[in-house]
Amino acid sequence: MVDAFIKGLAISLLLIFSVGPVIFTIIKQSINHGRRGGFSFIFGVWISDLIWVVLSNGFSEAIHTLMYFKIPIGIAGCCFLIGMGIYFAFIKKIKPRYQQESVVIAGDEYTLTGKRTNYFAILSSGFLINTLNPAVISFWVIMAASLASVYNLYERVVIFSTCLGVNMLADVGKVMGAGYIGKKLSDRVILIINRVSGVLYLIFGFVILAGIIYTLVKN
Repeated sequence: MVDAFIKGLAISLLLIFSVGPVIFTIIKQSINHGRRGGFSFIFGVWISDLIWVVLSNGFSEAIHTLMYFKIPIGIAGCCFLIGMGIYFAFIKKIKPRYQQESVVIAGDEYTLTGKRTNYFAILSSGFLINTLNPAVISFWVIMAASLASVYNLYERVVIFSTCLGVNMLADVGKVMGAGYIGKKLSDRVILIINRVSGVLYLIFGFVILAGIIYTLVKN
């Protein structure tokens, strides 16, 4: 039991300190849309992680079949990241802070320009970025396969529950910290952060795409 808990904690540290598009998007969404936007995004990521963990552990045959489609899924993910990169690096504009201040009317949040914040779209972006990331697919499948040969089902439940729980707490900390910092940033700095995050999306998208092309050529 203790060994399983420690193993889950160790795996969670790998996720917390890994550098990928998700961590930058958590910060960006929290700065742009406040804590509600950040929480909406990480909730989508959590749903995606939970689905991959359940599939990897409970439906091994189905997930191995899905691995045959890892390249098409990866290409779709790359296109999604590159598209977001182009949008945030070259297209998206940041409105002055006073226009982004919001009010709540009948349970919905609106900016002072009358535009409602689409939290479902933010949640969906978190789900898609995580789900279409081939590195995420490989991570959960490899972990599930390697742990299945050593630990029984109960121990694996403890491992993955610990891993997901600690990772969720870390994500909450990132949202809270980014949301607090975002309130103190100028419009220009927020614009620069969006441009930088867009460039990072492009880099991640092209790096992953290059890896996929290399794999195809090598085989």
